[in-house]
Amino acid sequence: MRLFLTYILPLLAPLVLYLLWNAYARTRAKKKGEELPSLQKGGIFWSLVAGFVLLVATFVTLAVTGGHPTDSGEYVAPRIEDGKIVPPTFKNVPAQ
Repeated sequence: MRLFLTYILPLLAPLVLYLLWNAYARTRAKKKGEELPSLQKGGIFWSLVAGFVLLVATFVTLAVTGGHPTDSGEYVAPRIEDGKIVPPTFKNVPAQ
């Protein structure tokens, strides 16, 4: 779910919204007998640009607001115990 919310949703949301708007505009234009809006007049390009801008903004927001303080723990390297590899971890150091 985190992968979807941080990578896929910001990138594809503007494109999906543009395509939904275009479908609505096309049905409305058909009913009125007007010229149908085209997908080739730059709307898809700008919606993808907006998606990349949202993706970068998401990355910046997560980098600034997420994570732990640099002095919040001690790194314990991977090791072998009883013939099995124990993955690396962080051991919390109590605040002083």
